[in-house]
Amino acid sequence: MASNPFRRDDDSPPVLIVGLGRFGYSVARSLVAMGQEVLALDGDAAIVQRYSDELTHVVQADSTDPEALEQLGVRTFAKAVISTASDVEASVLTAMILVEAGVQDIWAKASSREHGMILQRIGVHHISYPERQAGEAVAHMIVGGMSQYLEFEDDFAIARTMAPREQWDKTFEESGLRARYGVTVVGVKRIGEDFVYARPDTLVHPQDELVVSGPTRLVETFCALSKPSLPKDHH
Repeated sequence: MASNPFRRDDDSPPVLIVGLGRFGYSVARSLVAMGQEVLALDGDAAIVQRYSDELTHVVQADSTDPEALEQLGVRTFAKAVISTASDVEASVLTAMILVEAGVQDIWAKASSREHGMILQRIGVHHISYPERQAGEAVAHMIVGGMSQYLEFEDDFAIARTMAPREQWDKTFEESGLRARYGVTVVGVKRIGEDFVYARPDTLVHPQDELVVSGPTRLVETFCALSKPSLPKDHH
C-alpha cells in the first residue's frame, strides 16, 4: 500500500479526492489547474492508470477500508471530497472514516436528498447535488433572463443578466435600481472590456451584463426585468 506522498509542512495542504468518476475527476483536474496538489483515490486500477500522468498523485485504494486510508495518512488532510455518490454505502462508510479521522472540511456528492441527509448526520460539512443543481440552474436561466445562475442553500443567489432597459445610459445612483429591487449589483461586464466592480457612479450601456446577488426571490425578480417581452396576441 502506498503511503502519503506529501510533507506535513506543506504551505498549501493537499486535498484528498475519493473517487475519479466524472465529478471527482472534474474537481481534481480543476484543483490541479489552480496549482493545488491533490491525492486522488479510486478502486479501479484502469482509472488510476488513466489519470496517473495528469493528476499530482493517484492511488488505487479502497476508501471504505480504514487501514488503507490510515496508511495513506488520511489524518494529515484538512480537506477532502467524496465523489462516490452512485455507491451510497461506500460513500457513507468513507464519510464515517474521514469524520472519525478528524478531516476538518469534507465535501461529498449526494445522489438524493436522503443520501445527503445521512451524510450531514454523519458530520460531512458540505453536500453537493450536481445533477439537481445543474438542472435547477438551467431552468432558472430558461425562464429568468439569466445567462448564469448559482443558488446557495440559505436562500441566496448570484446571477449574471443583461442590464434592464431602465438602467441603460444611467449610473446606479441615477436609476436607484439596487435600492428599489433589494439586490446588490456586484459588477458590470462590457463587451470587449474587463469586468469592473459596480460603483454608484458606474454608467451602464445597453449591451452591458450585470452580476447581481441577494435573496433568491429578489434576484429572480430583478433578472426578469431584462427578459424580452412577448408579442401580444391580438386574436
